[in-house]
Amino acid sequence: MLCVKQHQAKIVAVRAMAQDTWAVKVHAPELASAITPGQFFMIRPATGSDPLLGRPFALYDIVRDSAGQPSGVEFGFVKVGKMTTLMSQWSEGEEVSIWGPLGNGFPVPECRHLICVAGGIGQTPFLGVIREALGLESYGISPRSITTRPQQVSLCYGVRSARYLAGLEEFTIPGLDLQIATDDGTTGHHGYVTQLLQAKLAQNSEGVHVYCCGPEPMMKAVAEICKAAAVPCWLSLETPMACGFGACFSCVTKVVEPDGSWDYRRTCVEGPVFRAEQLVL
Repeated sequence: MLCVKQHQAKIVAVRAMAQDTWAVKVHAPELASAITPGQFFMIRPATGSDPLLGRPFALYDIVRDSAGQPSGVEFGFVKVGKMTTLMSQWSEGEEVSIWGPLGNGFPVPECRHLICVAGGIGQTPFLGVIREALGLESYGISPRSITTRPQQVSLCYGVRSARYLAGLEEFTIPGLDLQIATDDGTTGHHGYVTQLLQAKLAQNSEGVHVYCCGPEPMMKAVAEICKAAAVPCWLSLETPMACGFGACFSCVTKVVEPDGSWDYRRTCVEGPVFRAEQLVL
C-alpha cells in the first residue's frame, strides 16, 4: 500500500474540453509514476484559505516528458462552483498543493469484453482504463499485468447534448468501440446511455465486465441492468470529500454486509470503486 503523499506542484496547461468543461495538466512526476486508472487525488491552491479544502478529481491520464517518463497528471472537471471556477482560470506556472494517489481504482480488466459506461464528466476515469486494456499504456510503479486481455473494449458515453461531449479526440483510439448517446439527439443515439448498454448485452453478455462512472441515477440503472444480465459491474462513486484519506468520514456510503445488513464504508479509502452488488443505491 502506497503512503499518501502531498506534493507541491505547478500548473502546466489549462484547456477547454467542452461547454463548461475543462482539463488541467499538473507537473507532478512522483504522483504520475504511482497512480493507476480509477484512482484520484485532491488538489487546492498552494496558498490562501478560500477555498480551504481541496477537491477530489479522478485521473484522466498521465503526462510524459520527452524521454517518455511520467512527468504529470491531467484531470477534467465541470465548472459548477467557486473552486472549479477558480481552476478554470488557472494559468501555466501557478503553484498548487496536490495529494495522492488515493482510493483503490478499477481492477485489471480480465474478461472477453470490457464495457465502460460514462455519463456527464464520468468518462474521465476511462481513458486510462481503456489505454491499459488495449495494451497502449501502463500505470503504476510496478505496471499492472493483464493475464487475459479483453478481445473487445467499448465506451458508451452519454451527455445532455453534443456541446457537452468532452475528450472525443483522446477517445479516438484504434481498437475502441465508441458509442455516443445524447438526451436531445444532437449526435449519436437519441436517448439514454443505458439503452446503448442494454443493446450490447442483448447481443452477447458472456464474458462481459462493466465499469461505470457518472450521475448516481445512471449508475443505479446500470447496476440493475447488469444484475438482470448476470454481468459483473463496478461503479466509481463521485462522492463529495473533505480530506481524501479517511480521517473525516464525510464521504461514507452504504454497503451490504454478507448477512444482508448494511454498514458504512469510506468512499475515499474503501472506494471510490465498488462492486455494484456491494452498494445500497
